[in-house]
Amino acid sequence: MPVYHAPLLQIDPKETRRYAGLMKAKDFDEQMILDACEDGLLLAEPRGIWTLYDYDCQTQTVAAEPPFHIEGEKIGAHLAGCDKVILLSATVGEAIEDEVTARFQRGEYASSVLLDAAATTAVEQIADGMEKAIAPQMARAGYGMRWRFSPGYGDWPLGQQPEMIRTCHAKEIGVGLSDSLMLVPRKSITAIIGLYKVEAGKKEHATAKGCAACTKVDCPSRAIK
Repeated sequence: MPVYHAPLLQIDPKETRRYAGLMKAKDFDEQMILDACEDGLLLAEPRGIWTLYDYDCQTQTVAAEPPFHIEGEKIGAHLAGCDKVILLSATVGEAIEDEVTARFQRGEYASSVLLDAAATTAVEQIADGMEKAIAPQMARAGYGMRWRFSPGYGDWPLGQQPEMIRTCHAKEIGVGLSDSLMLVPRKSITAIIGLYKVEAGKKEHATAKGCAACTKVDCPSRAIK
C-alpha cells in the first residue's frame, strides 16, 4: 500500500477553466481563474495511495481478499489482456471543500465555482503524478499501463465504490463514502489502472480515453464534443 505524498506545485488554469464550464467564455476575467488556482494550492492537502493486485481479465476479477468482481462491459474491454491491476485513490482533503462551501454561503458564487474547479483539477493532477511515479516501477517489471478508469465512467457503476475504497485502502488517506456512495472528501477519486505484459513487436490495442469513454455527452466540462 504505497502512500503518495508528492507536493502539488501548481494547479493548471486551463483545466480549471474547463472544469468550471468556461471553455467558450471568451471575456471571462482570467485573473479570477489564476487567483482560484493560487488559493487552491494554499488549501490543498494532497494525498494518494495505491495497491497492486493480480487480475483475471476473463472473469473481470481482482484477486483481493475477498475477490472483487468488476462489473461493466466497457471497463472489461479496457482491461482486456491485463493480468495485473493497480487500484488507487487520491484526495486534496477537506479544507478546500470547506472554503468552497463558505464562499458560496457568503454569496461569492463565481469564486466558489472557480475554487471548486481548481480543486477538481488538483486531484486529477495528483492522480497524474501517481501514474508517472508508478510507471517506471511497472516498466522495470515488464509491464505497460493502461490509462486510469474510475467508477462512473462508461458503464462502470458507482455502486462499486465501496469495493474500490476497500481494495485500494482509501481510508488510510482519509477517503470514505457517504450514504449515497459519494466520495468523502468530495474532491477525491478512486481509479483502476490495467497492467499488461509488454511484448516486443506487439502493438498495444487502443481504447477510448477520458471523456471519449464516458456516455455523459452533456457534461459542461467535457473536453470533446
